[in-house]
Amino acid sequence: MPYQHTSHGITVSVEVDYVPQEESGHDDRYLWAYHITLINGSDEVVQLKTRHWDIMDGLGRVQVVEGPGVVGEVPILRPGQAYTYSSGCPLPTPSGSMGGYYMFERDDGVALRVTIPDFSLDLPDIRRVLN
Repeated sequence: MPYQHTSHGITVSVEVDYVPQEESGHDDRYLWAYHITLINGSDEVVQLKTRHWDIMDGLGRVQVVEGPGVVGEVPILRPGQAYTYSSGCPLPTPSGSMGGYYMFERDDGVALRVTIPDFSLDLPDIRRVLN
């Protein structure tokens, strides 16, 4: 079941997969792939401008990641349009969580802060659900 949140008519849906260490090629850390779908349910054309992530490992250490766009793109979404991308998150611990927000801009220049729902990063045998 995906994690999901809607802000300003824009829905952010997140699905997470653990990447086993033998597939990731890293014995000293854990890797998760996350897949995000952005759906513009508003009546406005919007463009994703920036992202802000708060990434917490299993020991409570937080890393902040900010930057322009996502995966090198700043997609424009017309009403009803969706955009999907995938990325990854390495951690030194077998569990953690991520969350944050995107900054979108409407055609008229109005900035919109769109929440990325908090989601857990856990090994397949351990399941936590964040509210």
